[in-house]
Amino acid sequence: MSCKGIFITGTDTGVGKTIAAAVIARLLKNRGLSVGVMKPVTSGCIERDGQLVSEDAELLAFGAGTTVTPDSAPYRLKAPLAPSVSASLDGVRIDFQVIADCYKRLAEKFDYVIVEGAGGLMVPLAGGLLMADLALQLALPVAVVARPNLGTVNHSLLTTFCARTLGLNVKGVIVNRYPEHPDQAEEYAPHMISSLSGSLLLGVFPDIKGDDERAVVEGVAAALEKDPATAIMLREMFD
Repeated sequence: MSCKGIFITGTDTGVGKTIAAAVIARLLKNRGLSVGVMKPVTSGCIERDGQLVSEDAELLAFGAGTTVTPDSAPYRLKAPLAPSVSASLDGVRIDFQVIADCYKRLAEKFDYVIVEGAGGLMVPLAGGLLMADLALQLALPVAVVARPNLGTVNHSLLTTFCARTLGLNVKGVIVNRYPEHPDQAEEYAPHMISSLSGSLLLGVFPDIKGDDERAVVEGVAAALEKDPATAIMLREMFD
């Protein structure tokens, strides 16, 4: 398979991984590339027309200009809990081979595939298997999405250290939702993360407010298109 893939993880839940992953998909799409997206496991799905729907997968697909297929969101779970717990409540067993087969079909169809994990690398999925194990199973390099505020240096270093210890290839860190007027902690965070983690600072994504997540994706992507460093980010992430 000639497809290039990346596994997007976060330092914690709620850091904006889905927005960041959808923005990356949009940046690739803007360059005329075909982009597949995948949210292997989504807990806290909404119900629509009697079916559980992954809103995260829908946002990723919007960024990529594609539609959600069964391969894009193979495991959709109802309770907004850790995936292993939510799956147990739904009577579902998460099978890594099922996810790997879905990824393979996407990789055969698209130039690039962006896989977004749930929460961080230590999130439990099935039995003793963690999100990090899934990234290893898919043999994908990792990009870490971090928040900008106080505490993020510690969380980012823990995540990148853990990833490397487990044998994952860390492409770098994205500091997400960076405010227009950063406070003192936010001002030094990107540099500190880059210098102390030994990981490349892939990008600093601006904080664009709004309830419409699709508009936010478009706004962040438009802002990044004006930055010459964006091309370098994409090259470093996928080369």
